[in-house]
Amino acid sequence: MSKVQKKSGVAPVPHYSMPDHSAPPYELILEDLQDHAHCMIGTSYFYIMEDEEGPCLCRIVYGGGRIYFHEIVDHRKHAISDEDLDDAVSDGSGALELPGHYPISRLIEQKLRILYNGHPSVPAP
Repeated sequence: MSKVQKKSGVAPVPHYSMPDHSAPPYELILEDLQDHAHCMIGTSYFYIMEDEEGPCLCRIVYGGGRIYFHEIVDHRKHAISDEDLDDAVSDGSGALELPGHYPISRLIEQKLRILYNGHPSVPAP
């Protein structure tokens, strides 16, 4: 039985662990993502993690000098297809320092900005 419980009506913060039950290196991922300005949507950093099951969309919510939570996002609920993830991994936009971790593509960024901000990003001059 899990020891995590609701307190004051607030659900526990979502996190995920690797198949070997270790925690992902959140701080290293975040540091790397900060070099990719298009990966920050609202207060969240998005990136793609690829494992033996294929690519998945992940999110880190960061603020006040700390990581609030990290989760694997159901990309289909964010209007992002499996093909969008595959294209982002294979389009050559680069990889993060950790093997199997990639920045999101501009297409995924636009879709997320529409969902989270209500409008697509405006390209910088």
